[in-house]
Amino acid sequence: MLERSIAFVGVTACNQRIGLQDFAITGHKYLRGIIQGTDAWPVIIPSLGADIPMSALLNRLDGILFTGSPSNVEPHHYQGNASTPGTLHDPLRDATTLPLLKLAIDMGIPVLAICRGFQEMNVVYGGSLHQKIHEVPSLNDHREDKTAPMEIQYGLAHTVTLEPGGLLFQGWGRTQAEVNSVHTQGVDRLGLGLRPEAYADDGLIEAFSVEHAKNFALGVQWHPEWQIENNPFYKAIFSQFGAACNARVQQRNA
Repeated sequence: MLERSIAFVGVTACNQRIGLQDFAITGHKYLRGIIQGTDAWPVIIPSLGADIPMSALLNRLDGILFTGSPSNVEPHHYQGNASTPGTLHDPLRDATTLPLLKLAIDMGIPVLAICRGFQEMNVVYGGSLHQKIHEVPSLNDHREDKTAPMEIQYGLAHTVTLEPGGLLFQGWGRTQAEVNSVHTQGVDRLGLGLRPEAYADDGLIEAFSVEHAKNFALGVQWHPEWQIENNPFYKAIFSQFGAACNARVQQRNA
């Protein structure tokens, strides 16, 4: 591949204090997922709120991956109740990713949103979140066993049913797939203009796309970046995203 044709995909970062200093961090698994699943190159986007020149940044990117995170969206963004004390939040990430996500989709930038990113997309479109799914009587416990090895925490946990005709179905060609389950929060009220793409067996929405989006715009609650090379379903998701990013490269170079 010629360097001029490589797609560059933004990858959102979180803020974390290590020692006395603040750092912008993102998981290697997301970076590897971009490299292995899309033939693109990841570019980390720091979460610095209003300091980010969003339009200029998006004009130079061919896609954005909105990552998962140990932190949760602050509930005031969706008129939710105050979080339980000790809940980890990242206000600068909220100040960055919420407006960046909406602007990216409006500008036709391909977007893949994972876990926290999926929840951010729901909030951006006016939806709300269950803060503790395991306390909702009608829903299952979707959390991982944090004492288990990573291979077990991110191992396949349950089936999702895909909506025929959706983006996921188009890429996978089947109505069911197995996914991991590593989340405490999830969709309560679905945002306006979002189309459900997949459901867990308890009825929880686990994926959606943006109706009438100018380009690929998909959110998934599970983690398809995890060991993507060993999971054809996960690879299919990144292949669709990568195809949209590479098509944008061709448009930009035309």
